[in-house]
Amino acid sequence: MLEKKATRSTRVDGVSGEAVIEEFERVTRDAANVQRETLRRILAENGGVEYLRGLGLAGATDPATFRARVPLATHADLEPYIDRIADGDASPVLTAKPATSISLSSGTTQGKRKYLLFNEELVKSTMQIYRISYAFRNREFPVENGKALQFIYSSRETRTKGGLTATTATTNVYRSEEFKATMRDIQSQCCSPDEVIFGPDFAQSLYCHLLAGLLAAGDVQIVSATFAHSVVLAFQTFERAWEDLCADIRRGEVSPSRVTSPAVRRAMAALLAAPNPGLADEVARKCAALSNWYGVIPALWPNARYVYGIMTGSMEHYVKKLRHYAGGLPLVAAEYGASEGWVGANVEPGTPPERATFTVLPDIAYFEFIPLKPVAGDGGYAEAEPVGLTEVAAGELYEVVMTTFAGNTRSSSSCMTLVAYYYLQSKKWMNICRFCISVHETSRNLVTCTFAATGHIMFAQK
Repeated sequence: MLEKKATRSTRVDGVSGEAVIEEFERVTRDAANVQRETLRRILAENGGVEYLRGLGLAGATDPATFRARVPLATHADLEPYIDRIADGDASPVLTAKPATSISLSSGTTQGKRKYLLFNEELVKSTMQIYRISYAFRNREFPVENGKALQFIYSSRETRTKGGLTATTATTNVYRSEEFKATMRDIQSQCCSPDEVIFGPDFAQSLYCHLLAGLLAAGDVQIVSATFAHSVVLAFQTFERAWEDLCADIRRGEVSPSRVTSPAVRRAMAALLAAPNPGLADEVARKCAALSNWYGVIPALWPNARYVYGIMTGSMEHYVKKLRHYAGGLPLVAAEYGASEGWVGANVEPGTPPERATFTVLPDIAYFEFIPLKPVAGDGGYAEAEPVGLTEVAAGELYEVVMTTFAGNTRSSSSCMTLVAYYYLQSKKWMNICRFCISVHETSRNLVTCTFAATGHIMFAQK
């Protein structure tokens, strides 16, 4: 009843997955020129905004003039401009294209949340990196005509003084039509209806994700979440709730004590449709046969090919427990991004998360890297002048600086990254300090991390 044979797909958005990879490798081989062109496009579009007008660029779009005239910026430098936009200033302050909403960062890197602009360019770059990552994953772990058990959730929305929606970047992405279309294209459609994803209560949505996943068990080929801890939390909840889930399936109705939201109940009623005692018995039998819930994911979702999510940095703490639930299923580390934007894709999805590296996408933003040298005795780092993407050295530590289409201009991400080795002419990175909660600051608000969660750093080899 839970079995359904998966067949191989090599297509992404109607295009061959291999063609997506070939285009990615083309721009990666020509990273220096692509970076110059990316900066030219950003400045051609945004060079006339208020923030840049007074810096004397005078229409210049080359890297040398840009670096000479535009200072490095922290989020604190840009915050007054973002606040004006949030308060209703519709003039081109940071971007020529208007912000469609305000994003609230996750706070996983610096331990505090911050506000950033969100516009359609960020949606485009997100869909771009999703397609690239999927093409490499699908070459390693092919799926087709399936669904994804996705533990994804919207966040509460507020309105700024100027009337813009303020919520998390992921919520902004989930609400876009491009997201839904891309998920269909890359065989990652969520089992759960929108009412569950955008439900008013986290616990109710989590329960319904599990229920929807069981109802579509034969179709599920991917189990995922934005962060690894969300998958772990889901299956810790499953350990306590599986009998209620079976009871709901058996009677064809979601438990009124578990789910009270009328909209969510209506959406789940459409999925349940009718009592299914056979499926309930099968789920109960499989649960009873497990030893300490080891391998629960492949036991209940036999066609799942892998578990996917951000598993590096502070999320590495959850990998051991996630591996317990996944049994023999591969764990695949998701893309590398910061609050300011996306950085790189995992192009070797078969590599365990503890050794994951990320290849920078040279056409997604203009990148610079501040070399960091440990200062003996004070636990801090000395900084040198930023270098370009193709100027970094393997084995060295850097802070990532990004210039994006969404108004982050020479903006420090406060993420430290180690260059592992070259991928064609671009660089492949191991992000050794990603999404850290325990931090302390050095002289220029450079965030360094306490590796209490991971205990060690793995170095990539090639």
